[in-house]
Amino acid sequence: MKENIIIDKTYKFAVRIVKLNKYLCSEHKEFNLSRQIVKSGTSIGANTEEANSGQSKKDFIAKLSIALKEAKETRYWLRILHDTDYISKQMFDSLILECEEIIMILNRIIITSKKNLNEENENKKKNRSKKDGDNEKMKE
Repeated sequence: MKENIIIDKTYKFAVRIVKLNKYLCSEHKEFNLSRQIVKSGTSIGANTEEANSGQSKKDFIAKLSIALKEAKETRYWLRILHDTDYISKQMFDSLILECEEIIMILNRIIITSKKNLNEENENKKKNRSKKDGDNEKMKE
């Protein structure tokens, strides 16, 4: 099976988030913030995995855009957890770095995919126009 960096990264990140959730619940008896971060943090990988099986390029971009929004939400919850002393600076630095990497990769994939989709659409329009022009010449 071919390696997919973003799927691997988001899966590993989700595992870390689930472990963070367990830590927050057992060590701090914190259930509200931990529930929020586990939802957004695991959703990144789920949407990335779903995008990989997208029905179209538009679907692929849409699913990755959701994953990007979830990654940004997770970044927010990590900042809250750090600033309220639920997680240490060391834990925060490690998780936020990984989250930022995922955000950057998703951004690049989305931008490139949109560019490629736009180019494909432009080429289709040009080919249709050329074909229409050729059909007109044949009628003459």
